[in-house]
Amino acid sequence: MKKFFVMSAFVCFAFMATAQQSSYKCYPTNWWTGMKWNKVQIMIHGDSIANAKGGFSIVYPGIKLEKINKVENANYVFLDISIAAIAKPGIVKIKVNRESNPVTIDFELKAKRQGRGVDFAQGVTSADFMYLILPDRFSNGDPSNDRVAGMRDQSLNRDTVYNRHGGDLKGITNHLEYLQQLGVTTLWLNPVIENDMPGRTEHGYAFTDHYKIDPRLGGEKAYQQLIDSAHERGMKIIQDAVYNHVGLYHFTVQDLPMKEWLHQWSEYTNTNFKDQTLFDPYAASIEKKKMADGWFTQQMPDLNESNAFVANFLIQHALWTVEEFGIDGWRIDTYAYNDLDFMNRCNKALMDEYPHITMFGETWVHGVPNQSYFVQNNYNIPFKSNLQAATDFQALWGIQDAMTKDFGWSDGVNNLYTTLAQDFVYKDPMRNVIFLDNHDMSRFYSVVGENMDKYKTALSWLFTCRGIPEIYYGDELATTGVTSPNDGYVRLDFPGGFPGDVLNKFELSGRTVQDHEIWRHVFELANFRKKSSAIRFGKMMQFYPEDGVYTYFRYDDKQTVMVVMNTAKTDKTISFTKYAERTNGFTVATDVLTKAKTPLKDFTLGSYKAVVLELTK
Repeated sequence: MKKFFVMSAFVCFAFMATAQQSSYKCYPTNWWTGMKWNKVQIMIHGDSIANAKGGFSIVYPGIKLEKINKVENANYVFLDISIAAIAKPGIVKIKVNRESNPVTIDFELKAKRQGRGVDFAQGVTSADFMYLILPDRFSNGDPSNDRVAGMRDQSLNRDTVYNRHGGDLKGITNHLEYLQQLGVTTLWLNPVIENDMPGRTEHGYAFTDHYKIDPRLGGEKAYQQLIDSAHERGMKIIQDAVYNHVGLYHFTVQDLPMKEWLHQWSEYTNTNFKDQTLFDPYAASIEKKKMADGWFTQQMPDLNESNAFVANFLIQHALWTVEEFGIDGWRIDTYAYNDLDFMNRCNKALMDEYPHITMFGETWVHGVPNQSYFVQNNYNIPFKSNLQAATDFQALWGIQDAMTKDFGWSDGVNNLYTTLAQDFVYKDPMRNVIFLDNHDMSRFYSVVGENMDKYKTALSWLFTCRGIPEIYYGDELATTGVTSPNDGYVRLDFPGGFPGDVLNKFELSGRTVQDHEIWRHVFELANFRKKSSAIRFGKMMQFYPEDGVYTYFRYDDKQTVMVVMNTAKTDKTISFTKYAERTNGFTVATDVLTKAKTPLKDFTLGSYKAVVLELTK
């Protein structure tokens, strides 16, 4: 019996290829008629499945078994099938022709969903407002699934950030009205796939079975109910994809199909986190390899996406998820650490099948050239990414500098201006997702020292700049939290989402004056944005900052919106003269937040304050 080695902690552990299973399981679990991806590779996992001496057979109209792939581990076999246009929905019988006790495995062929691009797989655009939720910490709608017997992590303790708290998908469904009222059009959820690890499973980024929705979140039924409920309200769902790695307890790690399923090293090797090595013309090959093939942690084995079997497994799962649940797009975790040629293949497969679907990648790098390398860009370079957009960390660093650093030639708000001035490198910068914080970063309200003016100014920028705005749950309430000493402190519970909560901030009556001041700020901007053609689809013109004052316009043939930010420590007089190129012909300015109308004349803007004005004649 072969041994396959994976690394945990600082030791190499051997997993014997002896799966203790009483039945065989197929991955994907089913497929559909009429799909462009009609050559499907079915991975079957079960005790000594490959040792069936009589082989495998399928007799079903329109289905042809093209190839039987046996690999190093006899507990796996990979069947290549083709699905012809004449194939009808039904149960495909896969016969395992063993000498004794032949087995038949049912593989369902379904009719594909109707309404792609309209009712699902819609993608997101600059017309949307996205809201990021960590399901375990948002709301507990079904306490019966707080703990699930047999799962490794049995923690349930809201008094510590290290354990599960019990939030679930039903809890999100229960609060769709709240989110829609706020102005949210799209939900992005941290991973919902089974994460059966021993601890710290609240975040979900260490998958253990791609074809299961975590039962502690409510499982497949609750996920489908959430998606259907969101779609009924005209809202969209973005799912979090993790292609780069899995959890140590993923079934393909505990029982490796083949040694090359993972990136293997002679000793544990971490990624060097140096994205520059991927495009550096002077980079050493070993540094590139460490970046792409090194592991994130000892608990997250790194998948070998250049392995054809791994690639098929991941691509088919992505297609399967869209068709099975009807999601609208993907946020792709740790994008820079994936095999980028594989990512192009995966992205293309999704776009071929679902032309309107959206994919944006986490590009936690520093520098516009670095970030733009990983998305559709205007560079004439050997590698060309087909990823549509990025989570725009460069814009984040820009607005963060604007609110935390003094104005200078290259500091403070000038960094924001310079960052946006480099948008020429992107095929479409309007597709980038802009944000202030997320589940891995300190809350922006804490970053700016809990200064309400700075926070509101940053939010005003977020809802008026180019791109797709996204906030992290609780940002609308000026939630605090820093990642030191632990990132759990930026993943606190939403007050009112759990049984026994003293305060319910989903309701106006449960909010403090400060809470509601920020909530109202977000509400007004988000709902104005819904009706603003200039912000959703218009052009942008910015004027270089002077003395800490930064001004830009969003405009089209129907509307002009002017945004002025004072990032200086003193009040400033704002004159329209400098901006005549965009203000000529207008006579009235309406404050989007207060609704006050004033003539276009000089005005004073307080320190760290911003104003959003709609200009009319």
